[in-house]
Amino acid sequence: MSDPLAVYTQAGAGYSDKGLNLKVGQTYDTGSDTTMGMNVLEVKGIAGEAIGFRDSNNPKFSGVDDSIDSIRFRNFSVDLTNGRGAQVDVNYNFDSQQGSASYSFIQALPKFGPVNLYPLAGAGLAAGDPLNDPARIGEDQLQDRFDIHGTFYVLGMYAKVEITDKIWLNYNPMYMGIISGSNVYKNTGFAGSDALMAHEFALSYQINPRLNLRYFANWNQKVNFDDGDHRIEFNYQF
Repeated sequence: MSDPLAVYTQAGAGYSDKGLNLKVGQTYDTGSDTTMGMNVLEVKGIAGEAIGFRDSNNPKFSGVDDSIDSIRFRNFSVDLTNGRGAQVDVNYNFDSQQGSASYSFIQALPKFGPVNLYPLAGAGLAAGDPLNDPARIGEDQLQDRFDIHGTFYVLGMYAKVEITDKIWLNYNPMYMGIISGSNVYKNTGFAGSDALMAHEFALSYQINPRLNLRYFANWNQKVNFDDGDHRIEFNYQF
């Protein structure tokens, strides 16, 4: 369960600063003896105002409420002969009414000591309610449309450090930049900029062969570690 390329049927639940998270993953038959596939659906930020530990009165954390914050769907496959994975990743945020879809490749590198590295490269598109693009002000029913804002690339890596056979660390940096799009998207599409460096850290403990406990932190160059997203998550493999 510590391998980013592992494929298995699973269920997970987490408590985050923005409420409850739920996750289900189901393997499927790819039709090939050398590949495995999995679909994963996550629902995030349930009842954030009621049970999350963010202060909704703090302007930095405005928008935290009791509705669902976002959803994420991933289709993942891995080639068992060369350790290469491919992933479709779809995200939608209900608060901002913005979403993205990307396709990326992940490659397992030979292990050295306690360290495993999995470089990633991909591209995608961003869509949602129209951004406030000055070039498009005056269009009819602008706010009632669902637009494709532009395209982006992502370069990153999953890194795993094995502390013991039950404890491991992950650090997953991702650099995202805009390829094309509307005027506003090209200049401000990633947190007010045309590119963004995002970070994810995880500390995990394998309780038994089927159950683990994980702590995650997510932040980026515009949001410091303390103000980033934090969650504790249980995952069970069926």
